[in-house]
Amino acid sequence: MQIVDRMENKLLNRVEIKFSMRHNGKATPSRKDVMDLVKTLEPKSNPEHIVIKYTNTRFGQPLTTGLAYIYGDAESMKVEPQYIHKRHESFRAGNTEPAAEKAEEPAPEEAASEEAAPEEGGDE
Repeated sequence: MQIVDRMENKLLNRVEIKFSMRHNGKATPSRKDVMDLVKTLEPKSNPEHIVIKYTNTRFGQPLTTGLAYIYGDAESMKVEPQYIHKRHESFRAGNTEPAAEKAEEPAPEEAASEEAAPEEGGDE
C-alpha cells in the first residue's frame, strides 16, 4: 500500500490518507483488510478510530484507491454520518452482534411463504 496524499486536519482532529494499492493475482481487498493496512501506515493510530471513507477498484486492473480517516479520539468521530458508523460496526474489536442478529432473523422469502401457505382442512 502506498500513500498518495497525507494531510493532517487539526480542526477535525484527524489524519486524511489517500492511498493506492496493487493486488496482483488476488481479489479486491475487503474493508477490514484495508483498515489493517492503514493501521500499519500510521503505527500510533487506534484501529477503533479508523474510517475507510471509500475504495475504488479499477475494472480489469489490480489497483485499488481510496480515502481513509484516522481520528485522534472517539469524540472526534461524531462528525461522521450515522451510516458510516453502522458500516464500520462489524470491524470494531470484539463486536460480533451484527452477524448474530442476521442469523436469528428469518429470510424475507421464508416469512412470505409462511404467510401465503394455505391452511389444511379448510371449508371448501
